[in-house]
Amino acid sequence: MYARVLKSMSLVLALAFVALMPIAMAAQGSAKPAAKAAEVDPASKWDIFLGYSYLAPKGKAVNGFTYNAINYGAIGSVSRYFNKNVGIQAEGDIHWLNPENGTVTITQPNDDFSGGSAGIIFRYPTHDFTPFAHALVGASVVGSYAQPKTWGMTETVGGGIDYSTSLLDGHLAIRLFQADFQHNNESFAPGISGNFKMLRLSSGLVYRIGGFAPPPPVTLVCVANPTSIFPGEPVTVTATAGNLDPKLNVIYSWSGSGATGSGTTVTVATAELTAGSYTVNCGVKEGKPGKEGLKPWESANASASFTVKAYEPPTISCSASPSTIKPGETSTITSIAMSPQNRPLTLSYSAPAGALNGSGTTAVFSSTGAPTGTTPITCNVSDDKGQTATASTSVTIVAPPPPPIPHTQTLCSITFSNDAKRPGRVDNEAKACLDEVALALQKQSDAKAVVVGNSDAKEKEKTAKEQKAALKNKHLKVEDLSAERAVNTKDYLVTEKGIDASRISVATGTTDGQKVDNYLVPSGATFANDVTGTTPVDETVVKPQVRKPLPVKPVAKKAAVKAAK
Repeated sequence: MYARVLKSMSLVLALAFVALMPIAMAAQGSAKPAAKAAEVDPASKWDIFLGYSYLAPKGKAVNGFTYNAINYGAIGSVSRYFNKNVGIQAEGDIHWLNPENGTVTITQPNDDFSGGSAGIIFRYPTHDFTPFAHALVGASVVGSYAQPKTWGMTETVGGGIDYSTSLLDGHLAIRLFQADFQHNNESFAPGISGNFKMLRLSSGLVYRIGGFAPPPPVTLVCVANPTSIFPGEPVTVTATAGNLDPKLNVIYSWSGSGATGSGTTVTVATAELTAGSYTVNCGVKEGKPGKEGLKPWESANASASFTVKAYEPPTISCSASPSTIKPGETSTITSIAMSPQNRPLTLSYSAPAGALNGSGTTAVFSSTGAPTGTTPITCNVSDDKGQTATASTSVTIVAPPPPPIPHTQTLCSITFSNDAKRPGRVDNEAKACLDEVALALQKQSDAKAVVVGNSDAKEKEKTAKEQKAALKNKHLKVEDLSAERAVNTKDYLVTEKGIDASRISVATGTTDGQKVDNYLVPSGATFANDVTGTTPVDETVVKPQVRKPLPVKPVAKKAAVKAAK
């Protein structure tokens, strides 16, 4: 039954450790920086360890009996550190392998190794992990089926790693493992001894107490208000201390620039101070009454500065409205000037070009004679103490925008599909359109016209064939109705409407149709940029056709004579 109790205790310790591992890891991973700052110093003064232990003895008693590995064990230790790295340790462990049914046999040998040791421990603490090593000397009691329980000397050398958590405000750590080598000598009876070399593996929880890190040092900030004054105005300096221990006494000290007192706030008299910069020194100490500031972190010093000013010069700002004008226009310059001590002020204005009239808070800038661009304007102010200030603004003089670029205008079109026998002739139906073209040219005496003739696909095909045939027979006539229509239209405008021929250009287009398109080209416009796909007509080759009626057939002529009789 005793073995069952020990086995149950060992299982409870092991399960508790396994269960706490993910909780500790999760708490460690989710801890906010602010909470982490409140954790204890990983270099604790006291470490109390309790955990599960496994022991594997290797060796035999003189009678040849072999000891078995013991899976169920408990271990505990208390460590006291003198500094961050070195301390002493007392440790005890229990490893029992009692028979299940209470009967000791060769198969249930009743092995046990238990004892206590003390020695020195070394560690290297970090934020998360603390590796350690120790060397201990003590005594262990060893028993078994073959031998009665006997005490003997035990030496232990080993080490392990502790992992810090944020549990219990950072006091709880996990001993990830502790591995120890133990050597044990036993004298069971005269002539019967045991010499054991054992491996002990342990794991569990560590409760940490105290620390070596000093408390956060006292901080002090001193602030002067206001920081800039005129002679005679008061200055208040306030001291604000941080990281104070509420259990300790606190005293403040002041010096410099006439500041005296022992509280958190003093007032400095400035009536006798001349213009310049001054510093007030402040200090704070904490500790037991009469022992304030004995430790380095129990005191702090700071200072605050303020300036005594001479009478200030005036200030001025100015603006122009409107800030952009055209040549010859005006802009109003407005100034806002003040003296911090309300001294009488005089204002004036200057500019490198144009004219400025006015000497008060407003003046008028005239751009007459000033070049285009930005004209700087200086606004001046002076007080009765001879102190001055200036400000500047500017007025931008912009030239009128350039006139828009003229473009070719599309006028009316005339058709040549009504007279199949004279497809290049300008008929009477074109009169209205050409009158419009002539009127447009008369209204704009510097404008020109472009007449663009076109032909349909059948006519273009016929012309192309004639041009091909003319390559072999230079006497063959080529009829280009597009060019003839353009030339005949120009001839009408010149002969019938009296338009100067130099103001009319003729060209052919690519439009599919028996028509002429008329364009008005104002002065400055470029026809080729506005209308593409036209080809000028060589007027030395294509001549205008005389406008004459069609010949009358003989039969029709006789009928006409007979009708006349």
